[in-house]
Amino acid sequence: MISVNNLSKVYKVHQRRSNLLADIFFRKYKEIVALDKVSFSIGENELVGFIGPNGAGKTTTLKILSGVLYPSSGNVNIWGFYPFDKKPDFLKQIAFIMGQRNQLVWDLPAIDTFKLNQAVYEVPENEFKKTVGELSELLDCRDLVYKPVKTLSMGERMKMELIAALIHQPKIIFLDEPTIGLDIFSQEAVRNFIKRYQQEFKKTIILTSHYLEDVKRLAKRLIVIDKGKILHDGNLKDILAKFSNEKFVSIILEKEIDETELSDIGQLVSYKFPKAVFKVKKNQLAEKISVISKKIPFADLNIEEERIEEVVKKMF
Repeated sequence: MISVNNLSKVYKVHQRRSNLLADIFFRKYKEIVALDKVSFSIGENELVGFIGPNGAGKTTTLKILSGVLYPSSGNVNIWGFYPFDKKPDFLKQIAFIMGQRNQLVWDLPAIDTFKLNQAVYEVPENEFKKTVGELSELLDCRDLVYKPVKTLSMGERMKMELIAALIHQPKIIFLDEPTIGLDIFSQEAVRNFIKRYQQEFKKTIILTSHYLEDVKRLAKRLIVIDKGKILHDGNLKDILAKFSNEKFVSIILEKEIDETELSDIGQLVSYKFPKAVFKVKKNQLAEKISVISKKIPFADLNIEEERIEEVVKKMF
């Protein structure tokens, strides 16, 4: 469905000097490489996490895929369309949702924006009502669509943004930081919606986020980008196997023990009775658990993977 080959994007930035005339008539430019020969493909009905630090090239890639930006070189093919041609048949198949941008009219109810999008995308009335009903049900927000947008919380507005962007039932959805700025409850609601929506309607979704919990919960496949280059493209489990060499062992103590005694066993990450947490190398896991079992009286023991945030830091 989505094929990207050797995609590059180079920006020319004017370098200002102390000489005003030189800045006007003899400008010098510096080239900044936003994307450097990026290649990947995404199949139909696939949900892919697209992650990287600030300035890595995530949003630039999505803007090119949606036809907002023109690449410096390379080729993009989405369902037989070239995005930068901006053909109506292509634009009706995509949605670009940015967490830090909005399309809702501040003083009007969200339903007015829905109806505007209905007209823009030429959605029949019966399909419009059905879609609004289904999405409102998934987001549990039927009563919000008739309230002025300015009276809604940030999390409620994001729900309305999602409905507005999906009125035309796009086949491909670009989600750029959909949970940014939201409280933990709103983040969870948006994550649950994306997961249920993709499972129920079988859409192709590319998700970028600085909250790695988003991609960890939603995407089995991750594309990791940094400085315009793809560092890794594969299953989350493969990334953990390749870059994570530590585990966390947490124990619930039966009685309080001196911290120095626990530190003698291994790297003690935290200790607040009755819970103690150790960081252990994977190849030493069996040995450390054996030592804990012999020396420390505990009521419960749990082994956890290293946090994905820490694994991604190692990649960069």
